[in-house]
Amino acid sequence: MKRFLLILSLFTITNTIGQSKTGLKIGYIDMEYILENTPDYKEASSQLEEKAQKWKQDIETKKNTINKLKETLKSESALLTRELIKEREEEIKFQENQLLDYQQKRFGSRGDLALQKEAILKPVQDQVFNAVQDLAEKKQYDYIFDKSSAQMTMLFSAKRFDISDLIVRVITRAEKREELSKKQQKALEAKEAKEDEVAENVNLAERKKILDEKKSRREQILETKRLETEKKRKDYEEKRKKQLEEQEAKKNGTTIDSGPSNSLSQKSTTNPQSVNFNKREDKKINQDSIRIVREAARQELIEKNKKNLEERKKALEEKKKKILEEKEAQRKAQEDKKSTN
Repeated sequence: MKRFLLILSLFTITNTIGQSKTGLKIGYIDMEYILENTPDYKEASSQLEEKAQKWKQDIETKKNTINKLKETLKSESALLTRELIKEREEEIKFQENQLLDYQQKRFGSRGDLALQKEAILKPVQDQVFNAVQDLAEKKQYDYIFDKSSAQMTMLFSAKRFDISDLIVRVITRAEKREELSKKQQKALEAKEAKEDEVAENVNLAERKKILDEKKSRREQILETKRLETEKKRKDYEEKRKKQLEEQEAKKNGTTIDSGPSNSLSQKSTTNPQSVNFNKREDKKINQDSIRIVREAARQELIEKNKKNLEERKKALEEKKKKILEEKEAQRKAQEDKKSTN
């Protein structure tokens, strides 16, 4: 029933995201990963594991003792009276009951191991809960789930939504802060803020890198096309010039030494198909030139829009920063006023 309600709530959230214009900010944590990377929990868990190993050794010792009693009884039963056999069987039964009680005490559902695990787990869970609350409020998350929860089945989870490392950093930072002076704390907070900013902008940096690479490839393609068009234009102009010279020479009754292919060139000048070909080449070159000019204009417009967006983004960030500073100043003023009263 709980799982059904959870799936229903996730479906509702998904629909809400689809209908919302701005969308919701969702993250998830992996409690197992956080526990593995929390020093205090690892140390306490290691100590508890040592205790558990000792308890297991005690159980094995008791089992061996019982087995020896059984073997002794089996080998000596022919020499013992019925009363002695019964007495030893009762002793073995007593030892077995003691062993069961010891196992239950150490490894039962409410045994020492379970209780001590709960004792070392609860402080870390409280730390994680507080860290999640602070992070959700600070980063404006709408929902944060626990991936390792038994009541939740995540069929797919993108790594970019995993905030487990952020929670681990928050917990370890809190432990370090307790050992630092005020000046050191301020320096550490500034460093942490910078690290968080870098972590948040990883996806943005990757996206910018991809866009820059695409832009570079597009510019290379355009440059290649421009060079090809320029080469075609030059070849055509040289060919056209040569044909005009040959036509002029033919009118004047002179010849131009154009090498072994002179006769072919003369034939081609009088061929109507050659004239049509030249017209097509002219048209194609003009079209290529127009396309290059348009593409250059489009690129210029894109760059201009990009610059405007960056300026707007910068202005918004400055405005946001100014608002936060004003709020902080108001808060400090209120605190000072309360302290004076």
